[in-house]
Amino acid sequence: MIRSLVAVAAGVAVVQAGPGITGLAPVRNALFPGLSGIGRPDHVALTFDDGPDQAVTPLFLDALRERGIRATFFLLGSRVAMMPRLAAEIAAAGHELAVHGWEHRYLILRGPLATYDDLARTMDVICAAAGEVPAHFRPPYGVLSTPALVAARRLGLRPVLWSCWGREWAPGASPPSVFATVRADLRGGATVLLHDSDATSPAGSSGAALGALPLLLDECAQLGLNVGPLSEHGLIS
Repeated sequence: MIRSLVAVAAGVAVVQAGPGITGLAPVRNALFPGLSGIGRPDHVALTFDDGPDQAVTPLFLDALRERGIRATFFLLGSRVAMMPRLAAEIAAAGHELAVHGWEHRYLILRGPLATYDDLARTMDVICAAAGEVPAHFRPPYGVLSTPALVAARRLGLRPVLWSCWGREWAPGASPPSVFATVRADLRGGATVLLHDSDATSPAGSSGAALGALPLLLDECAQLGLNVGPLSEHGLIS
């Protein structure tokens, strides 16, 4: 019931204040902490967007395997269709698969039927590739729309954005700069967003994220924070 009310409230906010409101972290954190991915105070949710990517995703899987860390991967359906075996490998490694849309397009430019089809197609291709039913949804660019909220609810997907990110797509980004950007907002209960693909970002962006990953994991360990997927995060309702 509470989640439904949050979804309705978020939808009203989108209509009244403009779709970009969900991209404003201070507003999101204050009004919709669950949407920002705020969870247990002793836990950090690690999430990746825009994959799978044959050139880069396996490197992230290796890095996570070495540290015994599980994460949530928000996948693009069009890329899963091209690389179903890699999507299956992500799931086989113990990670969660989630919906990031079919293509990396603003959902606010699409109507209700097209939006529902976008999310449903992505769910179907993930299920077919990996045998896993996604539980979470993150819109491209972090911009929600009322049709997206309605479609997500119909499909049983919980919208989750993030509370800190690496901005590895920014000009001149490097592993130290990505880590510093994440660290500025890192605290217990945070959901971290990084990218395991350059599909929608400048070349080398995911490499900066990959280099920052061990720094991030070391920092979480020093802070006494457990790192894992969204299913273990205890998201606020």
